[in-house]
Amino acid sequence: MSDLLYQPSEQQMAKSQLTAFSQQLTAATDQPFPDYPSLHQYSITHLDTFWRQVWQFGGVIGEPGDTVLTSNQMPGARWFPDAQLNFAENLLAHGHDEQTALINLSESRGESRLSYGELRHQVMQLAAYLKQECDVQPGDRVCAYLGNTPEALIGMLATTWLGATWSSASPDFGREGALDRFGQIEPKVLIAGNGYRYGGKDFDRSDVIQALMEDIPSIKHALIVPVLATVAQPENTTAFDDAVSGQRLPPDVTRFPFDHPLYILFSSGTTGKPKCIVHSAGGTLLQHIKELRLHGDIRQDSVFFYFTTTGWMMWNWLASGLVTGATLVLYDGNPMAPTPDVLWAHAANLGITHFGTSAKYLSACRKQNLSIPELPALQVIFSTGSPLAPEDFDWVYQEVKPDVLLHSISGGTDIVSCFVGGNPWSPVVKGKIQAANLGMAVESWSDEGKPLIDQRGELVCTRPAPCMPLGFWKDDDQQRYRAAYFERFPGVWAHGDFCTIDAQGQVVILGRSDTTLNPGGVRIGTAEIYRQVELIDAVQDSLVVGRPNGDDMDVVLFVVLSEGVTLTDELKTTIAGKIRQNTTPRHVPRFIIEVPAIPYTRSGKKVELAVTQILRGESPKNLTALANADCLAHYQRVADHWSE
Repeated sequence: MSDLLYQPSEQQMAKSQLTAFSQQLTAATDQPFPDYPSLHQYSITHLDTFWRQVWQFGGVIGEPGDTVLTSNQMPGARWFPDAQLNFAENLLAHGHDEQTALINLSESRGESRLSYGELRHQVMQLAAYLKQECDVQPGDRVCAYLGNTPEALIGMLATTWLGATWSSASPDFGREGALDRFGQIEPKVLIAGNGYRYGGKDFDRSDVIQALMEDIPSIKHALIVPVLATVAQPENTTAFDDAVSGQRLPPDVTRFPFDHPLYILFSSGTTGKPKCIVHSAGGTLLQHIKELRLHGDIRQDSVFFYFTTTGWMMWNWLASGLVTGATLVLYDGNPMAPTPDVLWAHAANLGITHFGTSAKYLSACRKQNLSIPELPALQVIFSTGSPLAPEDFDWVYQEVKPDVLLHSISGGTDIVSCFVGGNPWSPVVKGKIQAANLGMAVESWSDEGKPLIDQRGELVCTRPAPCMPLGFWKDDDQQRYRAAYFERFPGVWAHGDFCTIDAQGQVVILGRSDTTLNPGGVRIGTAEIYRQVELIDAVQDSLVVGRPNGDDMDVVLFVVLSEGVTLTDELKTTIAGKIRQNTTPRHVPRFIIEVPAIPYTRSGKKVELAVTQILRGESPKNLTALANADCLAHYQRVADHWSE
């Protein structure tokens, strides 16, 4: 199969919102933009004009003010310092009353729908309740311990309508995981589901709700969503339905500064207590308008789905889909149950146009040889969470749809958006992300701070962007914020990803910098090895880490084998041979070890660092961030054996 998998037609490009935006920009600047690189270059060299045009194209409700950017300093750049806007007002302004806003798919509650008119009514009723009964004021925190449900979205919109700050965690976090997050930010109100159903199994969360109310003194009110009909409502709480029903007088809209705190998102917390990352209302709104409309080409007749939990930033990204007037599809449950093709079946039945998921999910579908139904409405597939393997690019175009636009996207909780991703103008090449996103001055740098082409380096952003966070919660002098992103290269954002960028601007993410391997002094991204192991049918999953060996490092590959397969010397030779053949001898693991499971975070990312720490003789921190922390016992046994 050719490496070129998709080339947009002239007709497709002409009708895209990116083309409409480029025409608007040309009219404003008298500059033509014949291709994506020219448009991108303008967007990062003329930040003021570009972002003002995004505001205008997006029809942002509010006052932009006269100034776009106070300085190019990072950190410290201030965007739209005189602007006034309300995030929720902008999300609620686009869909018609009768149009479907939300399609809710739930393992425990089946399918339901909410029109834009119904959504607006419930948001206004909840906003009135929060203001009148809970005394929620601008700057207060409201937290949700809830799945990807309409109530979570309604809660976010009501909270941000009032100028309060929203934060959420998925209910699969246990007591300690939830306390580690919410305890730091002292919410006034908790919105919680009494449990959740996953893969047909019910999980009662009454005890966690009670613990949160007892252990976080700031929580004065708790609203309970009856996700599980068999679980009683905890004492001293209010039913969520009571708060959104009735005919309370809706609170008037108030507009706030551009940098008003909108969200507090949490880092994965695999190296200690999660960082509490504070995002601005204006920066999030503009960045998401740009990504969803210009890059994703989502519009009012789109049906937009992303498989996510409320603990992953893709939930916030999905929620912003309302700003396009599209219909959002929410899914709360197991993506592979009751049958592995359940999400694809929903895509076919609901006419989903934009299907978002993780690279891990697409890989699992390929390995199970899923038969995908006809998807005539499908236009775009979004993939993120980890690098998408080249063979999974092939699988999408061979088995899902040959004319779909596959967006492999990469960014993070740190910016609640993307640095690099897809767009309607550029070709899709196997194994590569199409380009840096508009307005994002992304480069790959050497350790000495020199830009690299076709060489492995650190992903950096050399110019400010409005999506960069306001900072970390209770980090008033910004020491922790500076240390996290600006210490490596002063004045430049270092994201912590290892990557290559080619001469065409296409990007390959090679893994996290903090888990980059360095055998013999050669830096290797873990994704380079995963790509080769993915090609071996006998291996179901894998994890690669470095183990110190004097002044050097041994590469250690842990593998989960397919059912009925044994890790023989012959299979080890096959694995090593595949890696050597397609990479270099430096990439070949010194040790290949079978394990029953690979550790993952709750948002589906491999946890290389915890295993690295174990092999160094250290204790991994904050195991509540892991979805399956018990599997680390197998790695500890390996470490103990080596230390004997």
